[in-house]
Amino acid sequence: MSAARRRRTHPVVAVAVCVVLALLAVLAVRHFVVQPFRVPSASMAPTLEAGDVLLADRTSAGEAERGDVVVFDGRGYFAPSAEDGDRYWVKRVIAVGGDSIACCGDEGALLLNGEELEEPYLPGGMAPSTTEFDLVVPEGRMFVLGDNRPDSTDSRHLLGAPGGGMIPVDRVVGRVERIVWPPPRGGSL
Repeated sequence: MSAARRRRTHPVVAVAVCVVLALLAVLAVRHFVVQPFRVPSASMAPTLEAGDVLLADRTSAGEAERGDVVVFDGRGYFAPSAEDGDRYWVKRVIAVGGDSIACCGDEGALLLNGEELEEPYLPGGMAPSTTEFDLVVPEGRMFVLGDNRPDSTDSRHLLGAPGGGMIPVDRVVGRVERIVWPPPRGGSL
């Protein structure tokens, strides 16, 4: 059979194959590389504002370092009976396994491993915490706080809850890398 007589692929089939491949690529990127999330509240202001859309780096799933802003699955810890919309939380990692964290030192700052913690991301004049605590973070867990401390449900408020308000690091979905919406706020953190 000559090349001229071979059946040609119908244009609709070619387009359908391209659409399916594009959808698979998007799903792969979302599952393995980055995942978008919308910020539901002002608990991370001014770093993140309600309505911002951010990208979490999925390649950092299950990892947390002090100072990271992370998205994590709060079911059973922050949201005992969460629906999917309340499942994910975004907070700043303040302490990780083995760290001691206390509120507050003589100058009013949080004490991380006995040293005053500098928090340049807090809005001017805001107290690091009005809740007193003194604890050691268990291995494999993280102590998280919102940047807008008066308007944030975080580890301080859940000290008596399951896990003592400290989230397993393996619940981290990803580190927040950038804001993608709205455009005026877009950029990396």
